[in-house]
Amino acid sequence: MKLLRVDPDNRIYRTTYATVCTGFGDYERALPLYRELVSVIPRDPELHLSIGHALKTQGKTAEAIEAYRAAARVKPSFGDAYWSLANLKTYRFTDEELARMRAGEAAPSTQLADRYHLCFALGKALEDRAQYAESFACYERGNALKKTECRYRPEISERNTRLQKAVCTAEFFAARASFGCESDAPIFIVGLPRSGSTLVEQILASHQTVEGTMELADIPRMVQDLQGRDREQGEPRYPAVLAQLSTGDCRRLGEKYLADTRVYRVGEPFFIDKMPNNFRHLGLIHLILPKARIIDARREPMACCFSNFKQLYASGQQFTYSLEDIGRYYRSYVELMTHWEAVMPGSILRVQHEEVVADLEGNVRRILEFCGLEFEPACVEFHKTVRSVHSASSEQVRRPIYKQSLDQWRHFEPWLGPLKSALGNLPEVPRRLSMSHATGSGGSA
Repeated sequence: MKLLRVDPDNRIYRTTYATVCTGFGDYERALPLYRELVSVIPRDPELHLSIGHALKTQGKTAEAIEAYRAAARVKPSFGDAYWSLANLKTYRFTDEELARMRAGEAAPSTQLADRYHLCFALGKALEDRAQYAESFACYERGNALKKTECRYRPEISERNTRLQKAVCTAEFFAARASFGCESDAPIFIVGLPRSGSTLVEQILASHQTVEGTMELADIPRMVQDLQGRDREQGEPRYPAVLAQLSTGDCRRLGEKYLADTRVYRVGEPFFIDKMPNNFRHLGLIHLILPKARIIDARREPMACCFSNFKQLYASGQQFTYSLEDIGRYYRSYVELMTHWEAVMPGSILRVQHEEVVADLEGNVRRILEFCGLEFEPACVEFHKTVRSVHSASSEQVRRPIYKQSLDQWRHFEPWLGPLKSALGNLPEVPRRLSMSHATGSGGSA
């Protein structure tokens, strides 16, 4: 703001300010800025893309589509424009658009990032046309191209799982029962991406006392501070450093989390942090915020893993660009969540996506009871709630619940052998009987 006051016409300052507003979820301020800029420089495809993203997040789908199409018109090889259309999940490409995507992906001059964006968009377009073999080939090519930019090593996350289990035992938590900040305001929704977590968030955010925010980066930043530098060299400081935290340390960290996240909130009694990867840090969360509710949003392994393979992420989630890596990551996730449920009894509610689809109201009641909230019909009619939704499922949670996507992965089953092998024989997942869902029984799943 200081720079803008000095030079209000500076395009770089104005673009940066609009981007910062977007980062804080202030789209009402960001959109006019982007539109002013695009009126001056209409040939900038990134500005059209930014406008599309802001509109999509607000639920203005038709306007978002026009913005994405404008970006593609300005730059025909702009892969991100086509992927953004595909990532709406509800958009269907025309024959002309499909031809342009094919040509762009095949052109030798197309840059790497544009090429893998086009591959993922083509995969979605062809899947919608039931051309599954060619669709899978495009997804596979897109993942292989994207993986060349990644540094993901599965053994590092698997080592973290082993260390968390060794440090965060039942005895460890029992000795620290009085630690942490007493606030019960946060509700953490964890799990893998594409697991139904946005649906759970939308259900809860439809309650008049709960505020939906976004995938907040505050816990991962706290972990970075705790583990320090050279975290991948030798024996890492985190999570062993958790044993060194005093009562005061844990209370201060809990208070810091609440203070740092306040900028994303407007003052409701409860708020949601939907960062999925926080499942790795539930030990830390339980230490600093022992009264926080934790919901594990879970989805059938093959469906969840393949949905991630089809998804191109703006950043992070580097485990998703290989069927083998995804399978190993899912196994590690199940192993760690089984541990957390054992050492933190009553603190975690497991919500199985397929069961929510089968019995929406029963599971809504169960979720609300776990969070200590009165039942409100608006939570069942979640698709009517008007709010910004930041995930790839933003358009899906603005429609009534549907079952069609549960088994979409089966169309691709002939090519998913590596994923099945990586998943192996997962341990049986204990789940509540459907009758207990219907009666709204709460507690840990």
